[in-house]
Amino acid sequence: MENMSGLDASFLEVEDAVTLMHIGAVAILEGPPPRYEEIRERVLEKLPLVRRYRQVVRSVALGFGRPVWIDDPHFNLDYHLRRTGLPAPGGEAELRRLAGRVMSQQLDRAKPLWEMWIVEGLEQGRWAIISKVHHCMVDGIAGTDLLTVIFDLEAAPATSGEAAWEPESSPSELQLLASLLAGGVRGSYETARALWDPRRAARRGQEVASGMLRLGGLIRPTPGTSLNGSIGPHRRWSWARAQLSDVKQVRSALGGTVNDVVLACITGGFRALLRSRGESVERVVRTLVPVSVRAGNERGSYNNRVSAIFAELPVGIADPIARLESIRVQTADLKQSKEAVAGEVLTSLAGFAPPLLLALGARVAGRVPQHNVNTVTTNVPGPQFQLFVAGRPMLESFPYVPIAGRVRIGLAIFSYNGAITFGATADYDSTPDVDVLCQGIERSMAELVDFAQGHDQPGRAKQPRRTKQPAPAKAPARAAQRPKRPAAGRRAG
Repeated sequence: MENMSGLDASFLEVEDAVTLMHIGAVAILEGPPPRYEEIRERVLEKLPLVRRYRQVVRSVALGFGRPVWIDDPHFNLDYHLRRTGLPAPGGEAELRRLAGRVMSQQLDRAKPLWEMWIVEGLEQGRWAIISKVHHCMVDGIAGTDLLTVIFDLEAAPATSGEAAWEPESSPSELQLLASLLAGGVRGSYETARALWDPRRAARRGQEVASGMLRLGGLIRPTPGTSLNGSIGPHRRWSWARAQLSDVKQVRSALGGTVNDVVLACITGGFRALLRSRGESVERVVRTLVPVSVRAGNERGSYNNRVSAIFAELPVGIADPIARLESIRVQTADLKQSKEAVAGEVLTSLAGFAPPLLLALGARVAGRVPQHNVNTVTTNVPGPQFQLFVAGRPMLESFPYVPIAGRVRIGLAIFSYNGAITFGATADYDSTPDVDVLCQGIERSMAELVDFAQGHDQPGRAKQPRRTKQPAPAKAPARAAQRPKRPAAGRRAG
């Protein structure tokens, strides 16, 4: 039995029939697809490494205490591992449509909060895995760790066979109550000690004050736009592609960080979307950017450790170079403003509030006009080495992020083995044109690369550059050629 953190509990309790709080991904793998039994054996062998995948949520004290994680005495892998096929012609459009439908379904609260769909029938002999896991289980950075656990580092790894597993006995109501009281006292003490440590109090207070002043400026609403409004329970989902080498070339030639280049491309995408709708771009698009505050020694933890900053995407700037420079200056200022520090303190204080009250507050906030944030943009660095499933190399992975409140579009960015992918989640009814956003992102990247190449080679005539799909990745010839795992929890750039 393990107590859920305050932030994790809020992700669980805020969920309703419209706001579905699971994250996920769609991985495309080289074919032919393996047998279902083969994948089942591999997943079953890896489950002991991620205990949360065999645990369920149990409420405590009528919702006035944090829920706890307990072993599922009725765990059945076949419920979570599912198999399906794409309709003809089995293209990427059909895969995106299927993923949108899968992500529109709420996870069963009576079972461990995850699913993995094996998708056959993808064109060019490929196949796919659609995975979804509730946000209360894991944030994006820890989710990357889970990915490297479930997948293999070699095409033919050594197998250890299925490990014996017996669920721990379910706690009684008295034990749950005792755990609630102990967890409340311990959480209050640890939070108070973190806030009032004499060695850090003065410095921390200055950082928080600076961040709060910056966050206070967000009270000013942005102009109204179709990016905000009521949302329904169904989702559209699309993607865009880029190469990390291209992003680094732009960074080297034009300045900024990898994250700056990515945000500049997203800005170009939203500019294209608003213009296609006939809306004014003489404005900014304000985005919430989650930031991991997970320490390096927290690698084994799967609780959420996130804060947030807010960036204003300058969609009114037509010149892609000027857009990048505007983003670069702004993000440098954000790092100095300590917004993330203030946000971390706020989320830690949220641990004092019962999850029921957090849920009520979030639901009320979702029903008032939400003009302060237009979208959410989350960037998670993934492994820069080849991963395998049942001997098949993973070619690409596209991330999925939930949307909530009155935000109709959310973007997730994931880097893997030299590629950067963008996953765009959109409300089904209000955003049938989400592909325009994704095409705009790719076009903006191509423009920046053209300028960067011209900067590297003065006088060279620039040719129009088309965004190409990455060639299928090949397995490394020898294990010794595979790079080491990067440290978890580091943001790109």
